[in-house]
Amino acid sequence: MIRGGEGSGVTGSGGRRSRSGAAQFGTLGLHLADPHSEESVLGVLAAVEAELLASVASADPFVTEAARHLVEAGGKRFRPLLVALGAQFGDPTRAEVVSAAVVVELTHLATLYHDDVMDEAPVRRGAPSANSRWTNSVAILVGDYLFARAADVAAELGPEAVRLQARTFARLVHGQIAETVGPRDGDDPVAHYLGVIAEKTGSLIATSAHFGARFGGAAPEHVAALAGYGETIGVAFQLSDDLLDIASESTESGKTPGTDLREGVPTLPVLYALGSDDADAASVRLREILATGPLTDDALHAEALNLLRESPALKRSRETVRSYAEDARAQLAPLPAGPARRALESLCDHIADRTS
Repeated sequence: MIRGGEGSGVTGSGGRRSRSGAAQFGTLGLHLADPHSEESVLGVLAAVEAELLASVASADPFVTEAARHLVEAGGKRFRPLLVALGAQFGDPTRAEVVSAAVVVELTHLATLYHDDVMDEAPVRRGAPSANSRWTNSVAILVGDYLFARAADVAAELGPEAVRLQARTFARLVHGQIAETVGPRDGDDPVAHYLGVIAEKTGSLIATSAHFGARFGGAAPEHVAALAGYGETIGVAFQLSDDLLDIASESTESGKTPGTDLREGVPTLPVLYALGSDDADAASVRLREILATGPLTDDALHAEALNLLRESPALKRSRETVRSYAEDARAQLAPLPAGPARRALESLCDHIADRTS
């Protein structure tokens, strides 16, 4: 399962001022040096937190408890943050901006309930997952409930919001199906993998930036630029998480290093290594180990992790991440200069640097 890099720390209450007055948002590497812009963004995020809790409430106390489970567990709130930043290119005080952010976060949370069932995950965001706390059936149904609530909020924003949210949902499902089925005969495994990430991760992040600009009243060309940026930076961020799973010596990626290897998840460095025709002894040995599937044996797992860390495949993966980050930056060119654009550019730098 491709994971969205969900760590702890609710940005809505966790954005903090450094001594110089710049805002740093969690571990995302975003910086807003302008106090007015910082206050505006944090105001949107605080309102989103309140609206999330209100929007998942049900007449049934059990449904409310289960639906609030992941809301209250926190998260980066990356998608609402992009809505808030996108709105800076128009009027961020519009009430529709908060509603738009709630739509994308509810959609994201719904996918997490479903992902945890498919992954049989026992923990999410440091708390027992809904499927382990209750049952798989409950987790699936609560995910469905959150999708319905997202659609209800989108309906208040008008037909365009409903259409875009539905199309985004369709892309999320297409990406999940493609990941589950795997590459077909004749498919390039790397191209397939990048396509899955674009659908499963990039699509909703693109919609987040699009919604922020659109419902903030930004110019159409700025809406288009932000949507393109969102999809590209979303792919870059997921790929950088792939690299951190291998390169990090700590739990910087939000999980124990080498988790994907142990579970047999074919991330970008693994796909590059398996597709390599390098004839040196280390590359040949690495391909032999990776071809066996999930590395549950501790000795083989440690050997593969060490070989990957020194491999040309990891270097090539870093170059791919940097290429996506640079592409995302280029898509910001139509936007006016200012604190919001600089913040979005700082995210490109952060993603390119975090795996160097």
